[in-house]
Amino acid sequence: MSELSISENRLGPYLKDRRGRLDPAALGFSAGRRRTPGLRREEVAQRANISPTWYTWLEQGRGGAPSADVLERIARALMLTDMEREHLFLLGLGRPPEAHYRRNEGVTPRLQRVLDALDPCPALIRTATWDVVAWNRASTVMLMDYGALPPEQRNMLRFIFLDPRARTVHYDWDSMARLVLGAFRLDAARAGAVAEVAPLVEELSRLSPEFQVMWRDGDVPAFHRDAVKHIRHPVLGPLDFELSAFAVDGRPDLSLLVYNPATEADSKRVADLMDK
Repeated sequence: MSELSISENRLGPYLKDRRGRLDPAALGFSAGRRRTPGLRREEVAQRANISPTWYTWLEQGRGGAPSADVLERIARALMLTDMEREHLFLLGLGRPPEAHYRRNEGVTPRLQRVLDALDPCPALIRTATWDVVAWNRASTVMLMDYGALPPEQRNMLRFIFLDPRARTVHYDWDSMARLVLGAFRLDAARAGAVAEVAPLVEELSRLSPEFQVMWRDGDVPAFHRDAVKHIRHPVLGPLDFELSAFAVDGRPDLSLLVYNPATEADSKRVADLMDK
């Protein structure tokens, strides 16, 4: 990458804006007289453990492209959010940062209220390793009572491969399991969570011969995020749901799954069961 002229430098203004939003006193720097609000360039460089001259060049659009390691240090120094960090990488390198999975437990009350508002559509939030961390009442009634399970057991793959009920609930269990496992493999890779899923893979390989075979096959079948899911409910019998997956804004480690009844009749049956 050639050196940018001042007019072409988009990274510099962004860095200047972000450092201008930080409180020097809160970060241990003198709050004495300052010409501009926020941190000075040399203070950002100190927090990032990089050369003040190099940081100054970055803001001025000189010196070429920074490395990913330098951008990571600057992101931490400026206390950027995940979205701000991604924007920093897009400005500095023209690509998002590599995924690094970070385990986060639970969801905010706001996200839980979103789930609750979706009743009678079953909805849940899962991590990149397919641990279920939040759900609504419709999900409990129609899919699984995750609240009755210990937190370490609230994993969708554990249910599919270790719980006998999964073979009764799901039509064509073998095909469904292969599709799900392919989607799980992709989710873990995209989130940089391959190492984190290793204990789960080892456990399921030991306890489920079918999982062991499917995992070793390494297949990644075509999996449609917007698909129709057919289940056999123990009370209502056959039901069809339109399954949709959504990213959770500000939480790249989470996905929102919504099971929308495919027909008005199915929706009414679910709602009636919930009212009992």
